[in-house]
Amino acid sequence: MLVLLAAIFILHIACICVLLAATIHNAWWMTDTVSTDIWARWTLGASGNWNYTEIPNNYPTEYLQAVQASSVLACIFCILGLFVFVAQLYTLPKGKRFLFTGAFQLLAWLCIMIAASIYTDIFHKGENGWYGASFILAWIGVCLTLISCITYFVLRKKTA
Repeated sequence: MLVLLAAIFILHIACICVLLAATIHNAWWMTDTVSTDIWARWTLGASGNWNYTEIPNNYPTEYLQAVQASSVLACIFCILGLFVFVAQLYTLPKGKRFLFTGAFQLLAWLCIMIAASIYTDIFHKGENGWYGASFILAWIGVCLTLISCITYFVLRKKTA
């Protein structure tokens, strides 16, 4: 049981790391000279340095704020879920499921799914470029948080 709990704890830490990296890193959309994230745009200058610029005005502000808020909420719910998991290890009666922790992971999954889906559907249609590492990490975060959520809903505290 201890090995299983350690594996679940490591999975949860991996979820947090992936969600934070996807939210913070500046590579949701890439071209040869532009790197865009959900917070700003970075352009490659003539001297080879990356320069910070604001998000262009043609980006739908409401959708961008929804992506930003959903990404941040996913991180918050995942981190809170870890604290709840540790607390439930000590307070949950034997034989009970980790439903409260699973609920936080479900909320984190829902939030990052919303963020990645909105970004996929709304932004960069018809533009030349590719989705960057942060975008891919967001979708990996969707998968990891779903797996973690299901694990918490199925897991029971050992009875013996």
